[in-house]
Amino acid sequence: MKDVLQEIVATKQQELERMRRKKPSLREALLASDTGIIAEFKRRSPSKGWIKEEGRPDIIPLSYQKNGAAALSILTDKQYFGGHDRFIVEARQSGVTLPILYKNFVIDEFQLYEACLCGASAVLLIAACLPKEKLQMLIGKAHELGLEVLLEMHSEKELEYCELQPDVYGINNRNLGSFVTSVDNSFRLAEQLRSACSGADREPVLVSESGISSPDTIRELRQAGFRGFLIGETFMKMPDPGKALADFIAAINS
Repeated sequence: MKDVLQEIVATKQQELERMRRKKPSLREALLASDTGIIAEFKRRSPSKGWIKEEGRPDIIPLSYQKNGAAALSILTDKQYFGGHDRFIVEARQSGVTLPILYKNFVIDEFQLYEACLCGASAVLLIAACLPKEKLQMLIGKAHELGLEVLLEMHSEKELEYCELQPDVYGINNRNLGSFVTSVDNSFRLAEQLRSACSGADREPVLVSESGISSPDTIRELRQAGFRGFLIGETFMKMPDPGKALADFIAAINS
């Protein structure tokens, strides 16, 4: 019995050590990238239904990596997005080494452990879903586990959450109530977001999320101070998402 208990303890210690190992940094990848594209593996949308039901996590994420993505986002929410934690596992097993954002409605500490165990580098935390005190606790726990945090905001009133100093600051262009998407939301909040981040200990990394379908929009968002651009449906609705990404990057650089 003693040997069995010792083996269990040793296994748990190995799991904790594995979770705390240094992971590819989303923040550093965006700062180093010429395009800043976070390419998303998203098979389904609550508003549009299935986008690519047959999309394979062992093929598309690796194709994104080979075609110039700075980082990846993988939906793991089952109910609304048809995702699963195993999608990140399969992407890693296929050879993906880029930072991966664990895209889910994270509201509990247990989900941070799940993100770690499946191979994510960062987690999405949504200001609209959590009180500031809970967010602060989750950010601290994520950092203990070696995970970075992308803190997502939608409106002026949520910009006060910037004082929590996540690793990456995001503006979602999709209204969570109406599902209406407009990149104007990022442009509208850009100056206020930079001002809200002015007290940060290090350079803030700003990400615009959702509704980006034009290379011209990337150029304009960069001028507004954004360094990252989360794009999913624009690529996933195409026959070959990786090629669509490569064509998009070529258009940005042309």
